[in-house]
Amino acid sequence: MRRDNLLTEATTDNDPFNQFDKWYREYLRTESVNPDSFSLATSDLSGSISVRTVLLKEYNRDGFVFFTNYNSRKGRHISVNQNVAMLFYWPAPGRQIRIEGTASRISVKDSLKYFSSRPRESRIGAWASKQDEIIPDRNFLDSRFLEYEKKFRGKGVPKPPYWGGFRITPFWFEFWQEGEHRLHDRIVYQLSGSSWTKHRLSP
Repeated sequence: MRRDNLLTEATTDNDPFNQFDKWYREYLRTESVNPDSFSLATSDLSGSISVRTVLLKEYNRDGFVFFTNYNSRKGRHISVNQNVAMLFYWPAPGRQIRIEGTASRISVKDSLKYFSSRPRESRIGAWASKQDEIIPDRNFLDSRFLEYEKKFRGKGVPKPPYWGGFRITPFWFEFWQEGEHRLHDRIVYQLSGSSWTKHRLSP
């Protein structure tokens, strides 16, 4: 049985945010492509589920922040059902982190701060793309980009009113580490009131 780098109740931090930070920083040092990417699952009130990859832009004890078009499918889902799920899958170290929580919009001020830090082309792209809407062809998208590039030429690109950030506030974490013979280690944290309880799940 594997004995190095054990994932146990004793070797994990009692605080899931600290444990996430430890694993995330370790993964950043691997120089993997898009280490900040994670899968985000959302659903509407009918139970229709959708999952896609988004980029983590900030995290702290308040939660995990990503940015999007609020009129996108995920934005529309969250507007009616705040319950979401996240998955970080890192195959090289044989680890994954699952997080469940509730999503809510961050302040316009914070969204504007991040929007202003993006490359100018990305800011124009946020105006050009009506995310998740059907379009006739690629030329339509390129034409809209050129249209907004011309509109904002020589001046700043403002944040679209429909674009901004969401913060996911977790109530559940699972830290999963690959084990021999498919006997994987699974340590779960569950929010109970204002404190976290930790336990192990069978693989």
